Amino acid sequence: MTHAPPSPQGSGVHTEPSAPLRPTPAWLTDLERVLPTVRGEQLSRFLPPEEGGREAAVLLLFGDGPDGRDVVLIQRAATLSSHGGQVAFPGGVIDPEDDGPIAAALREAREEIGVDTNGIHVIGTLPALYVPPSNFVVTPVVGWWHTDSPIDVVDVGEVQRVERVPIEELLDPQNRFTVVHPSGFVGPGFEVRDLFVWGFTSGLLSRLFVLLGWEQPWDDGRQRELPEVDR
Repeated sequence: MTHAPPSPQGSGVHTEPSAPLRPTPAWLTDLERVLPTVRGEQLSRFLPPEEGGREAAVLLLFGDGPDGRDVVLIQRAATLSSHGGQVAFPGGVIDPEDDGPIAAALREAREEIGVDTNGIHVIGTLPALYVPPSNFVVTPVVGWWHTDSPIDVVDVGEVQRVERVPIEELLDPQNRFTVVHPSGFVGPGFEVRDLFVWGFTSGLLSRLFVLLGWEQPWDDGRQRELPEVDR
């Protein structure tokens, strides 16, 4: 099976030479089919304000790992002034030298976790979303890791841990709950592989799982307070 051309949202797609694509797994066709149809309001109630914000991009990197389909998550360095210690996707601010959000997301992934971006096929982008606490306007870039490469913490000033998290563990109802923040924020959460996933990252994963038809029924009435380290 071959990949369809990227959607218009994915214009400016990564054009470096890449290794031959291995056959697309059946589950990945869900992403290719759904991605062009997604609207911002389906992912978050926080949409970019008219005055804009700090432009950023993150990479949702899906692959076939040793434990099945997975997604790459990082834990940000605890010393960071913004979102320190939180679980996130690789990514960061779009620099003036970047040719848009796709280039920025791939560059940040190389710098943070050392991934060989030649092995990544960019499927496209999701609508930009707003992160009010940091005034970021974030464009999620979705990629298929068709040729694996070693990944690890490269930039210790930005990242303290990187993990390939199996999708099945994220979908497991036992690993899901509702997070209650002292500020009054309430949203979906996951706890997998000793990672507490909440906020922008968990919200995007949770909404995307619903749109893809992957979600399993879980008890959203099971609440957990945000750990002190994440506040």
